[in-house]
Amino acid sequence: MSLARNVDLLRRLPRMDGLRLPDFGASAVSSSPLQEITGFGDNPGALRMFAFVPAELQKPRALVVVLHGCGQTAAAYDLGAGWSTLARHYGFALVMPEQQRINNANTCFNWFNPDDTARGSGEAKSIREMIAHMVQAHRIDPRRIYITGLSAGGGMTSVMLATYPEVFAAGAIIAGLPYGIASNLREALDGMFHSPQRPERELGDFVRRATDHRGPWPKVSVWHGSADRTVNPGNANEIVKQWLDLHDLPLTPMAETNVDGYPRQAWWNRDGETLVESYTITGMAHGTPLGLADNDQRYGLEGAFLIEAGISSSYHIAKFFGLTGWIQEAKKKAEAKPAAPAKAVPVRPPAPHLARTIRVKVAEEKAAPKREQASRFDLGQIITRALTAAGLMK
Repeated sequence: MSLARNVDLLRRLPRMDGLRLPDFGASAVSSSPLQEITGFGDNPGALRMFAFVPAELQKPRALVVVLHGCGQTAAAYDLGAGWSTLARHYGFALVMPEQQRINNANTCFNWFNPDDTARGSGEAKSIREMIAHMVQAHRIDPRRIYITGLSAGGGMTSVMLATYPEVFAAGAIIAGLPYGIASNLREALDGMFHSPQRPERELGDFVRRATDHRGPWPKVSVWHGSADRTVNPGNANEIVKQWLDLHDLPLTPMAETNVDGYPRQAWWNRDGETLVESYTITGMAHGTPLGLADNDQRYGLEGAFLIEAGISSSYHIAKFFGLTGWIQEAKKKAEAKPAAPAKAVPVRPPAPHLARTIRVKVAEEKAAPKREQASRFDLGQIITRALTAAGLMK
């Protein structure tokens, strides 16, 4: 590419990839429950750490890492995608790294910069340190750590899954790119605009070269709008090919279904566990799809690059991670638990009917010898004795 074309592309950057500030503005900061955490460990990528831990956590405890898109903040993306609401509803911890302008003028995660995309360095290492801090501070189960991200955050999600595959049980990439396709700005722009096709083995080798890890590999969910003009939708297919190769799965989908009106493809292992899935949000532009969830709840708010599409990606991703069964299971267990036996309380014999008791006492007095009747027949005393017999007076 010529220097003039590079300059022109750089000039256009502020108008793509989510670089407009979200519509929420400063209100996102005040309404989000995220709290900033400092001193979490090594931070070679100079990222900020925000986290949310609800009062109740499902067991074993789970953690979701969420990476925002360009031009967004952790709080704005949290408000838009609804992750802290999901975390509170389903009882899992949340960590949301935030990019700073000193690292990237458009606050994009540097998913293509070799210094930030290698294990043990840059932004990848900073995110790994945040996870380690959360695991130790909140007793997170190391087998229940997940990651998701939008756009450049989706590209960095690919980076984290490739460079720390042993850390994550699963990941979800929204409008992102595969790992290893770019090591400079020119290659990154080429991947974003054109998404050149590569053999699946080559894509898998990008990941295999990132670490010595040889499996098992994280599960992956891929989301992309078919009308995306910022990140070419072909990237979704390249991500799928990359992870199918790692999981040794065929290119042909094992199932093709519709979810909330959108096509979903799925691949699973011999045990029937879905390892790779892909959603195509037909007609949608660049962003995170929002909509009503299966439980009739709405997670997130529409804004810049947060698009009402009639499907809640955050909810379905949490479901793919295995996090949405907690409330239902807890309720079932509570309903199935036998009731504790009631404490034995001495039961007082029921008192005789008061009116009947009084009549009996009056009859007894009238039946007494006449010579004693005048001196003994006292209605007040009779009623007193009746009340005493009924247990209502001592």
